[in-house]
Amino acid sequence: MTAAALIADSPLVIVVDDDADVRNSLQELIESVGLDVICFPSPRELLTAALPDRPGCLVLDVRMPGSSGLDLQQQLYEQGKTKPIVFLTGYGDIPMSVQAMKAGAVDFLTKPVRDQTLLDAVVAGIKRDVDQRKLAENTHEHTSRFATLTPREKQILYEVALGRLNKQIAFDLGISEATVKLHRSNVMRKMQTISVGELIRVWDALPSSLRDASSMSLSS
Repeated sequence: MTAAALIADSPLVIVVDDDADVRNSLQELIESVGLDVICFPSPRELLTAALPDRPGCLVLDVRMPGSSGLDLQQQLYEQGKTKPIVFLTGYGDIPMSVQAMKAGAVDFLTKPVRDQTLLDAVVAGIKRDVDQRKLAENTHEHTSRFATLTPREKQILYEVALGRLNKQIAFDLGISEATVKLHRSNVMRKMQTISVGELIRVWDALPSSLRDASSMSLSS
């Protein structure tokens, strides 16, 4: 693996806090465990920055001049950016923490916070992002392979995912069982699966819009 690839895969923690002393303290703490950190004094500066595409998480102060950390969480969500968030606040309350957690925050911590508690939350956020990125990558690969299937092969895949036998599929589609076997073999080759069980798991991992479209094409 190249040095550039190693950097791209290494986690990056993004800190947003209007207090320079807090930013510096958080940066030193997070870097002390070998993680890269980049800091911003406001949500606006974060939103206008060109950030590298790396796994990681956000550590956000809740109350800042202008947009709050909760406002930033909502803006990122609306932009389709799902980077996990750890909130830090000196003025937290229960409704605020409930709002943050319902919107997907990893944790909602009150200042002053124990170093290890914060680091544990950051590590949990990074793990969540790594898992999310892997899932998105797998979904993209499955979707790209699914796009190579013919309309008939998509119908066959749909029927196989329902657990139907070759003879049942043949009857539904008005074709021979041998033709069904041929199409199913092509589907497994194109989707790069080696068993029906794996093929069904790939089907389940496809976006619902694609699965629904295959169902509709069969019934039309």
